[in-house]
Amino acid sequence: MDGGDVTKEGKVTCASWIKRPENAHLVVIGKSSSLEIFSFDTETTSLSANPKAKYVFEESGDPVRIAVHPSGDEFVCSTTTGCKLFELYGHEDNIKLVRKEFDLEDVGPQKCMAFSVDGSKLATGGVDGHFRLFEWPTMRIIVDEPKAHKSFRDMDFSLDSEFLASTSTDGAARIWNTSDGVPITLTRNSDENIELCRFSKDGTKPFLFTTVQKGNKTLIAVWDITTWKKIGHKSLLKKPASIMSISLDGKYLALGSKDGDVCVVEVKKMEISSLHKRVHLGTNITSLEFCPSERVALTTSSQWGAMVTKLNVPADWKEWQIYLLLLGLFLASAILFYVFFENSDSFWNFPDPSSRPKIETLHGDPTSDEQWSSFGPVDLICGPGK
Repeated sequence: MDGGDVTKEGKVTCASWIKRPENAHLVVIGKSSSLEIFSFDTETTSLSANPKAKYVFEESGDPVRIAVHPSGDEFVCSTTTGCKLFELYGHEDNIKLVRKEFDLEDVGPQKCMAFSVDGSKLATGGVDGHFRLFEWPTMRIIVDEPKAHKSFRDMDFSLDSEFLASTSTDGAARIWNTSDGVPITLTRNSDENIELCRFSKDGTKPFLFTTVQKGNKTLIAVWDITTWKKIGHKSLLKKPASIMSISLDGKYLALGSKDGDVCVVEVKKMEISSLHKRVHLGTNITSLEFCPSERVALTTSSQWGAMVTKLNVPADWKEWQIYLLLLGLFLASAILFYVFFENSDSFWNFPDPSSRPKIETLHGDPTSDEQWSSFGPVDLICGPGK
């Protein structure tokens, strides 16, 4: 495994990043009948040795999926019985995890959950195929469709929160308008199953990425969201994918395989940037998320628990590095200007008056013959009548 991997042993069922100010991010890990909060060290790419907070479910039910609000102050945890809402208080070593009353505590297990990018909506997709879309935090129902899918497989919001894509275990995929809930079904061939979905997040022309299983071949398909037509596909992972994620800046797409590999794709080129083999040796990767600020991936599996892995991708420019580069360019420009000033005859480079040559007077000695010797005698000619 590649640099900085840390495993939290135990029967881990799900995990997610919690974005916090000043990059002091946390990780919430779902285990059998409990939730644990760990801090993350960016220098060592590791989680804290012990949890900073813990919640034990008094009733029966194991965590299934976690959706963290973009603010990082609250998250929803789906269990085998329903959904629970939690809020975070405090900082660093004084973190408190508080459960709040929630309208979805008896809806059954939700295979998929997601907050919109702007935090104004919450979507849930049940194991039973029931789709619910709410305003947040009012919980006003926008969509309530009991038979949206046979059973949910994956879902994701677009960057502008206008659309939500969802996939089913039977290979179907639908696009939901989050304003009115009107769905569109993506077209596919009879031998194709659309399995995973993620919208582009780089802020340029928006696309939808999906994995398409066609026999034994796994493809990444790209869809134009203005027409919902497939504009291309590419085979990269070469094996079935179990989970897909995209970085917050939209530069990288990651695929987790069913035998424990993680493939990172550079979106701009649609080429593999790094391949991390045997991250979860021989085991299906059940969750995969990019760190909010670092090129680090959080993954889970039933056998190996939760891991954080430093990705072998080109390092991003830090803010202080950009300022240092600008300062260097300014200093280099100043030096070049000084050299040019010292060695040029520019308008501003006036000569030193003391170095000017002396100009001799035109009024010489009247008694001297030297200044007139070159002219010779002057012949005065008189006119007629002399």
